[in-house]
Amino acid sequence: MTRVHFSFSMAFILGLMGLAFHRTHFLFALLCLEGMMLSLFLALSLWTLQTEATNFSAAPMLLLAFSACEASTGLALLVATARTHGTDRLQNLNLLQC
Repeated sequence: MTRVHFSFSMAFILGLMGLAFHRTHFLFALLCLEGMMLSLFLALSLWTLQTEATNFSAAPMLLLAFSACEASTGLALLVATARTHGTDRLQNLNLLQC
């Protein structure tokens, strides 16, 4: 495993661990998801450059578009929960307490 592969793997794993273990605020969860998506984007981009696969040249841009949609949806949910619940803490987002 090269240093580049190790770096992208560790960036993805750190984002996953941050999402799994430090779920206090909704914004932190969104940032962890965005970090995971960006590490996947960089790894997919470098993979298509290394293999010179023209069939998959649009895949990184498609992943980046999905990442932008995910970020905008997440920020819209963050604003909506902050307005309705008054905070972005994930402990206060219980659906049974409406």
